[in-house]
Amino acid sequence: MTDLLQERDAWSMANCSVARTLEIAGTRTALLIMREAFLGTRRFDDFAKRVGIGEPAASARLKELTAAGLLERVPYQEPGQRTRYAYQLTEKGRDFLPVLTALRQWGDTWAADEQGPPLVVRHRDCGAAVHAVLRCDDGHDVRLRESFVDAGPGLIRVGPDAPEPDGD
Repeated sequence: MTDLLQERDAWSMANCSVARTLEIAGTRTALLIMREAFLGTRRFDDFAKRVGIGEPAASARLKELTAAGLLERVPYQEPGQRTRYAYQLTEKGRDFLPVLTALRQWGDTWAADEQGPPLVVRHRDCGAAVHAVLRCDDGHDVRLRESFVDAGPGLIRVGPDAPEPDGD
């Protein structure tokens, strides 16, 4: 095992998954809209009201999250009304739950006021509180000091020792 972190100046961060995720859902309003979607909010007006933003901001964030594939628009029509659209989580959007769970968990520990967290998410089957955990593919819970950074297939190396790009 080599210490990839020793070579950090030889990496390009152009393919950074954290940066790309932040480009999609890294604004405060995008994260709060996703929170609301997980809490069951579906209608445009409800997103704007519950997140506390104006209609133009709600429209822009919902459009971005829909274009990124986290939400999808589905038509609905109340009796005597025109067709409108609600928003629901896609599979890609549902896979965002651990991100929000980790943010909530950190906030419950480090940012909640003295009364404590406003919500507790519980497992429907047993009632225990739900937490985000780091777990390896073999099922072991992992702490930071028990992990290391390794090169992934998308790592781009730069500098004089970088491999030449394939040219066709």
